[in-house]
Parts: sequence; structure tokens; C-alpha cells
Amino acid sequence: MSLASQPSLRSLPSLDVHDLNTSPSLHQCIATIKGHSSASAYVSALAVDGDSLYIASSDGSIRLWALDGARRRQEEQQEDDGCSSSSTTVADTDSSVKSLLATGNGGLLLSSHQDGKIRAWRAGSRRRDGETRPQLVLRAVLPTAVDRLRTCLLPWSYVEIRRHRRCTWVHHVDAVTALAVSPDGALLYSASWDRSIKVWRLPGFRCVESIAAAHDDAINALAVSPDGRVYTGSADKKIKAWTRGPGQKKHALVGTMERHRSAVNALALGANGKVLYSGACDRSVVVWESAGGGGGMEATGTLRGHARAILCLAAAGEVVCSGSADRTVRVWRRGGAENNGYTCLAVMESHGAAVKSLALVRGGRDDDGSCSSEGSSALVCSGALDGDVKIWSVFIPCL
Repeated sequence: MSLASQPSLRSLPSLDVHDLNTSPSLHQCIATIKGHSSASAYVSALAVDGDSLYIASSDGSIRLWALDGARRRQEEQQEDDGCSSSSTTVADTDSSVKSLLATGNGGLLLSSHQDGKIRAWRAGSRRRDGETRPQLVLRAVLPTAVDRLRTCLLPWSYVEIRRHRRCTWVHHVDAVTALAVSPDGALLYSASWDRSIKVWRLPGFRCVESIAAAHDDAINALAVSPDGRVYTGSADKKIKAWTRGPGQKKHALVGTMERHRSAVNALALGANGKVLYSGACDRSVVVWESAGGGGGMEATGTLRGHARAILCLAAAGEVVCSGSADRTVRVWRRGGAENNGYTCLAVMESHGAAVKSLALVRGGRDDDGSCSSEGSSALVCSGALDGDVKIWSVFIPCL
């Protein structure tokens, strides 16, 4: 399936957006988590696991901050804007962290790094100065020693990664930029600037598949839908869809989606996997929706408003957040059955540098996931290149 024959981004209409950001009651900064003392370190990734917010940094460290306090401030509707808070360092590595993923599988946290490795962590604790403090315990480094030994002894396991340099196929040879887990939790997907996608079997961490040269340029983003379809976004301006059919061992390319005029930096799935959002250096968020029953996606419009490149996205249900190099975060609400447009609920502007990472936590919904009659609430966590993380309370009105 190729979408290249459809209109270009220039002719793709902007979606009907209702701007409600002039109402200050819809959003509020309830906490600011200060960065490291190192001026050069920035927040590179965020992940939420229950009541824990993990904060990854370009200096290789991972910090922990409890969301309980933020939820209490949200419920009490306190107006202590920007109150400063501190976090606890729970892991230190020797390589910049590029992405974080909380799998929800027995407290497993995964981090990908500039050195081409993936590290698997378990939540633990340590006793220091008479106090018990949280700590991440390193479970494995991928590729594991078993994988490296298994492949290094077989001549056919080596692939040429550049002229006069060869490496086994289980290795990423550049920064691992994105991670995602299959709906059943059995497979881990990783994407890299080396243009490859790798598939790892959990919980054994064995590499079972590698798609070399999946794109023509570095892969920056990865998302997996509830039906198991894998989406990758690249600096080659393309988004590709991959799937593995029943009884098949390998993933196959099933779609190439072209809309952006520059590098795709972020992907996020919303509306139970029916809507894919892509953000790029062209300052736009393209909305892709399911087309027919074949699982394909077609572009239905764009969300505009950012003045510079889109660097990160986060989505849950009918809400999507976008973070940009223009130092702002925008929160969008997808319309209902009779309103296919989007509402801009908030524009958060107090970051001092480009917003590099986002995490979205929905709350206040009914059992079926819909809004209550009063609406719902959300916590938006945003990390920036100045090293700070801000926690925002956002009210999500029902349409």
C-alpha cells in the first residue's frame, strides 16, 4: 500500500480547530522538577509506570519522581503554580538515554541509549544513610551475552554496516531512538539511527528478527497499534507500516505514508489505535485515520499552531499532546461522531527551552473510558532541553 499518489502536505487541508486556550481554567502548571546541576544535561525521555514518573537525561542518568503529589494538587485544585520539586536518581549509565519505556510487565523499565544498547531494569531499593531509597536494578543489556556468543560463532550472522566494518545482525550500530512493546507483551521493538528495526522476544531478551535498511535515513520514532501493526517514522520524511501475518516469522512492509516535507520526529497512537499522529520538522502534526477494514491509514488533515519543529507527541483516548522546539506544549481534543475537528484545549508556554519529551496520564473517566458529565482531567508531563520537567493539570471538557 502506497499513499504517495495522494495530495501533498501543501494541499492537505488543516483540520477544523476550535481554540479554547484563552481560558486559563483549562490548564495549570502544578509542579516543576528541576534539572541536574550540569548545564549541558537535558531531559531526553519520560515514562510513567503507575504512580512513578521516570525522567531520563542526556547525561545517562534516570531519575524518579512520584506522581502522587501532583495528583493530590490536581484534586485539591491548588494554585501554587510552578512549585519546585526534586527527584531521586535511581540509575546511572555511561551513555546518553534516548528513550524510555515502562512495559507494565512486572515492573520492567527499558531504556535505549546513544551507544546502541538497550538496558532492562527492575524497580528495587537500596539502604543508604539509614533510609531505604528507590533504585533501578539492571536486569539485562541487549544484545545479551548469550545473543552475542550465539551469533559471533556463525559467519552468516555478520552484516556489513559500513565499508570495511562488519557486525553481527543482533547489534544496533548507532543510537537506539525508540522502543515499543507488542500488545501481548511478548515482543519488544527497537528502532535506530542505523536505519534498522529489531525485534526482541520477552522475557528472555533474545533478538529474533532484524530489518536492515528499513528506511533510507535515521529512524526517529516507533509506535505499535493494538492489532500489532508497527509504525516507524524517519528522517527520510516517510512513515512505514509493518506487520507479521498469522504463521509468519518475519515482519513485512505493508504501507508507506508520505505527507511531511521534512524529518518525522515523533509518532503517537490514539483512539484505541484508530488514529496515528505524526510530528515533523515542518511544524505540523499530520492526522492519519483507519481506511477501510484492511488496517491501512490515510491522512485526514493537519494540526497547526507550532512555530517550530514538532519534537514529541503523546496520545491517550481522544487527547493528543505535541511538544515543540518553540518551547510550547499544545493539548488537542479530538471531536465526536458529529464533529471531526479538533479543539485546542491548552497552549503551555512556560518552558525555557525546546520541549523534547512528553508523557500523558488520563484520569477522571467513567468505567467505559468516556468522559463523565463534568468532563475529565489529565496530567501532562513535559521535559525540555533546559533540564526541567513540568507537570500540568489539564481539564478535558466533553464535547
